[in-house]
Amino acid sequence: MRFEDQVAIVTGGAGGLGKGVVRRLATEGAKVVIFELDEVAAASAVSELHGEGLEVDSGLVDVSEEASVKNGIAAVAQQYGQLDIMVNCAGVIGPNNQKITEVETAEFDTTLAVNLRGSFLMTKYALVEMEKRNYGRILLVASIAGKEGNAGMCPYSTSKAGVIGLVKGVGKEYAETGITVNALAPAVIRTPMIENADPVQVKYMTDRVPMKRYGALEEVAATVAWIVSREASFNTAFAFDLSGGRATY
Repeated sequence: MRFEDQVAIVTGGAGGLGKGVVRRLATEGAKVVIFELDEVAAASAVSELHGEGLEVDSGLVDVSEEASVKNGIAAVAQQYGQLDIMVNCAGVIGPNNQKITEVETAEFDTTLAVNLRGSFLMTKYALVEMEKRNYGRILLVASIAGKEGNAGMCPYSTSKAGVIGLVKGVGKEYAETGITVNALAPAVIRTPMIENADPVQVKYMTDRVPMKRYGALEEVAATVAWIVSREASFNTAFAFDLSGGRATY
């Protein structure tokens, strides 16, 4: 029960990687609010997790829109009186198995709006609330693509590299407080996002993992749970790897 009496927000928490994180945090005692753009998916996830005896709620939030993020986070803080944890899992894969010359500029912009602008906004307004109590744990889901680049995924790789840069800068800004800001850089994790990607692109990514397999949602959730716990008090401005051996530094 590491997260008893703590309040967490998990974006993209209605499915995939995010849902695994929600379940793990709530199982360990947190009150978790899912931020989702898909109201039906959010309601379904909340109903399922309630059935497991977990304290989970949801809010309709578009992470790429400033007013939506600002109001959503403020509403959580007002309802629960605090915000201890924010995990940003919301993201899109964008164009894949395409060279840069084949990528439409609008598709590039959309990918960055969700993955990078969303990370900026969620971090900015989570910090507004966390500063009030001088405590917090922020974790942004980046990707191994942000560290090493994935051919055929220019918009995604660019957006996730930006997320890592955001964490390195903001983590240092708050290094003398009780708030930590970190990133997680997974390799291929079995999620609906990957299942909807071009099979050629998925093979490219999986072939580069020395373990020659996908990561499991449970493995992601376990790693996240430690990073956002009180135990991880001397770790900030860092991108943690979860890559089956692909990244070794």
